[in-house]
Amino acid sequence: MEQAENGMRITIEGVRHIYKDDTVALDGIDLNIGTGLFGLLGPNGAGKSTLMRIITTLLPPTEGKVSVGGYDVVHNRREVRGLIGYLPQEFSAWRLHRVAEVLDTLAALSGLEEKSVRHKRVDEIIESVGLKDVADRKVKKLSGGMVRRLGVAQALVHEPKIMIVDEPTVGLDPEERINFRQLMTRLGQDRVILLSTHIVADLGSGCSDMALIDHGKVKFRGSPSELIKRAIGSVFEITIPRQDEARVTSDLEIVSREDRKNEVSIRAVSRDRNLPPGARPLENPNLEEAYVAFMVAQGKKLGASEKEVA
Repeated sequence: MEQAENGMRITIEGVRHIYKDDTVALDGIDLNIGTGLFGLLGPNGAGKSTLMRIITTLLPPTEGKVSVGGYDVVHNRREVRGLIGYLPQEFSAWRLHRVAEVLDTLAALSGLEEKSVRHKRVDEIIESVGLKDVADRKVKKLSGGMVRRLGVAQALVHEPKIMIVDEPTVGLDPEERINFRQLMTRLGQDRVILLSTHIVADLGSGCSDMALIDHGKVKFRGSPSELIKRAIGSVFEITIPRQDEARVTSDLEIVSREDRKNEVSIRAVSRDRNLPPGARPLENPNLEEAYVAFMVAQGKKLGASEKEVA
């Protein structure tokens, strides 16, 4: 098959997926994703990982079509895999190997047979993801953040034009999350990166296009700034005596709280759309707050992990 003229894009048309137990994981997904960091946001169980598996050729869709760089993910699996670098949610193998050894082996498996070329490529990748100082360290001695960086390195070693990243910061501390977001922003400048997460903060400032998926359907598609605009007037701040907190917040979806002596300052969204007395609507909500407001409007209750902002 000759590669399509639309270049390095991921095109998803009418994709449905139904598992053997009749669970509908995806129900009519349409997305067109180009160069840059694209965020696929949604709660756990929304269907994100199923979509990632379909795009990476690991699972055929029940209905619909997906193409990557012009190649069909069902009929042209080899070509698609040559274009994609994949960082799954769990990347923990190779524990007894050194960082450089892992990447050298994977580079050889990807077709870089000439030793000098392969070693040069491995050195470049190690430096680009910030692992130069630990290149000779065994994987089992790396921090969680370093393991994720190694996961990125293995996804990049064959110089893919498209990266698929699934739940990248699970288990990382706040500083490691910040570093990882910065790395994704940098890498997204010249390639397609599809980043799937249930943690809003994972998208970072480098994300200019996103989709929000829930119950297998796309509920929102646009820029983060568009989602924020929708939330204006829905997110508010209120400062109340600490002893009144339980009563006042019973019908609120809390985004953040800050203790202030005998008071507590709360940023929240009202589930019944009624603001409590003394509440001040926010003119400039952030993306996390906009996500909470959108999901509350959809009748969804969010868990604490879905509102992480670190």
